[in-house]
Order: sequence, then structure tokens, then C-alpha cells
Amino acid sequence: MSSSPASSATHLVLIPSYDTGARLAQTVAEARAQWSPVWVVIDGSRDGSEAPILERARCDTGLRVMVLPDNRGKGAAVLHGLEAAEAAGYTHALTMDADGQHPAGLIGRFMEASIARPEAMILGKPVFDASAPRLRVLGRRLSNGWAHLETLAAGIGDSLYGFRVYPVAALARTMRRQSWMRRFDFDPEAVVRLAWQGVKPINIDAPVKYLRAEEGGVSHFHYVRDNLLLSSMHARLLAEFALRLPGLLWRKATKRPPFQA
Repeated sequence: MSSSPASSATHLVLIPSYDTGARLAQTVAEARAQWSPVWVVIDGSRDGSEAPILERARCDTGLRVMVLPDNRGKGAAVLHGLEAAEAAGYTHALTMDADGQHPAGLIGRFMEASIARPEAMILGKPVFDASAPRLRVLGRRLSNGWAHLETLAAGIGDSLYGFRVYPVAALARTMRRQSWMRRFDFDPEAVVRLAWQGVKPINIDAPVKYLRAEEGGVSHFHYVRDNLLLSSMHARLLAEFALRLPGLLWRKATKRPPFQA
């Protein structure tokens, strides 16, 4: 007999999805084997990938599916889920991608770390294998360098890896304050802005797998468009960082360094 997934009244898994194909149902099944509840936000998909999980949700009380009428971007989909989670009384959300890159088997470990340190954000630090595109790996090194500067080396292990546990109220409040963080810029800007608020990062190593097309892999990353988006995002953050610098220096001088798991 298979064991039941861990469950929580405070922590949920949140999966945004856009045209993920058949892989979505597998990702949801893997997440549900580890945790309850799992919430999925369908971000205006047109490929019919929501059909099998909507059918599953009819008889699976640990699964909730929200369908947005049009594509708004990853960050917007996450915010939709965060606001629903906040309204339902949940305090923390583990975000993971729908495309199979993130390790569902580590959901329990990340949730345990968050339950032990609810004031923190639990960040996956990617461990790459041979499937990782070299340009993507090099690009994230650049983004990580900017994030370290913008937070005065607050301890963010990786600014782009989206397998994370966030405090729901802090992140939703941060996103509602401005109109950015709605698309591919969500992951790096979220951790920088939460670090500015004093939310401590706890880094945990986690594997990342880039699936080939024949394995069901789907990528909506566009090198030119999304790298331009990241560049403009870091330009904005650097300008704001200059204004925040005195306060950040004071906090760094008076607070303990972030915890490393």
C-alpha cells in the first residue's frame, strides 16, 4: 500500500502552467504524491493540458485548479494563486514549474525547512546535470551576480531557480505594490525585494532537469526577449538599490548572516 502524501493547513504547493502539454498531468501527479494541497493556476493555456487535471480535481480533494481566461505571465499566475491562498488562510506556498524541471521528491524537505523557519524564504539552489544548456547556465551566473550586489550579498544562492517556499502575505503584498514581476522577471525580482524587506534566504541544493522535446520538455524562454526583460529589471532594481543603500548597510551591520541549510 502506498503511503499518503503529507498534508498541511498552512503550506501548499502552487504550480503555474502555460501550454505545458502532457507533462503537466505528470508533474501534478508527482506533486500530489508528496503533498496536499496542490493548487494549479492555468495561465490562459490553449493546448488543452488543463483537461486531465480538471478531471482529476473532481475526485481529488487535495487538488485545486484555477483557470485564467488569457495568458498573463508566470508572475501574474503566481499572484492569482497567492491571493487565493491568502484568502483561504494559507501562510506559505511552494512554487514549482509545471514542465518537469523541478524535483517533486524534495517538496517535503523544503516544507519542513519552512515550517521550522516560517519567517524565511526557502530557496532551491540548482545542481545542474549534462542536460543544462550552457547559455542558460552562464546567463544565470550574471543574474546571480546582480542579485548579490542588489542585496549586499544577503545570501541568495540562486536568483532564478523557481523551486521555492515563500511567505504568502509578504510576497503578495510586495507584488501588489508595483506592476512588475508579472512575467519571466518574477523569480529574481521576488527574492531581491523580499531580501530588502529582511526576509532571510535559506538555501537548499536541488537538482534541475532540462527535458528534451521527446521527453515532454516544453520551454517558453526566449533568449532575446527574456534576457532584455531581465536586463531592464536589474536596471530598475539597481536604481532602487541606490536609494535603499543606507538602510541596507545598517541592516547588514546589525543583523546575523542568513542561514545555510
